[in-house]
Amino acid sequence: MDHSNQHPPIIETHCHLDYLKSDSIPNIIKKSLECNVQKIITISVNPDNLNTVVDIANNYQQVLCTQGVHPHDARLFDDAAKRTIISNIKNEKRVIAVGEIGLDYHYDKSPRDIQKKVFEDQIQISIDHDLPIIIHSRESEDDTISILKNFRHVIKKPIAFHCFTSKRYLAEYVLNEGFYIGFNGIITFKAADNVREILDMTPISRILLETDAPFLSPLPYRGKENAPYYLPVIAKRISELKNVPLDTLLETVNCNVNDVFNENMLTPT
Repeated sequence: MDHSNQHPPIIETHCHLDYLKSDSIPNIIKKSLECNVQKIITISVNPDNLNTVVDIANNYQQVLCTQGVHPHDARLFDDAAKRTIISNIKNEKRVIAVGEIGLDYHYDKSPRDIQKKVFEDQIQISIDHDLPIIIHSRESEDDTISILKNFRHVIKKPIAFHCFTSKRYLAEYVLNEGFYIGFNGIITFKAADNVREILDMTPISRILLETDAPFLSPLPYRGKENAPYYLPVIAKRISELKNVPLDTLLETVNCNVNDVFNENMLTPT
């Protein structure tokens, strides 16, 4: 692992710090800083961790967070969860996006009609509070596009599709709309030609870097818990696949991150 700081800083746009078990958050942040990962966005996924991610972001200056309920837990989205999300958005300056929200028809852990309703409700929250959206979409291309088209005239903030594994036509829609795509350790997997094809068609001006830690550890760390400090491995592989210098990639991606989240992510917060 390259521990040098000679390259532009790296921003982790999607991980779940409260889910990491193999190390403490202070150590994870320390190791990440040593690897030049200087900002981390930790993502909420269910009503139980809406406040948790805010607490983490408030305790560590390198960490920012989101508010949202993942499609797996859409059945748990109720008025209380909605009130918590809105309250945290209004009162917590370290909440910078609504997410991760969306649709997941691979596992169907929540009924699809509920997933769609909760996705729409949370898009509306992002519109009402002028925040970008982080989307999870798996095997749900048509409904994802349909819902976003319904809101397109009122969505003013950027949209990021995290951990993109969907079909090419969704990527075409995403890029045509000027949205962003997050790539992670999947691009190092032997059986991930489909994701590398999407990476190939995505200009670096639309790429975000993420780990989705503790999931999806990149090669050669498969089998270990993922963490933000593996992000340089992913960045290096993307620079190779895109045939652009690593510094160019990182400089461009940092501009993308600032565009999505409407702030200079590399200044103290």
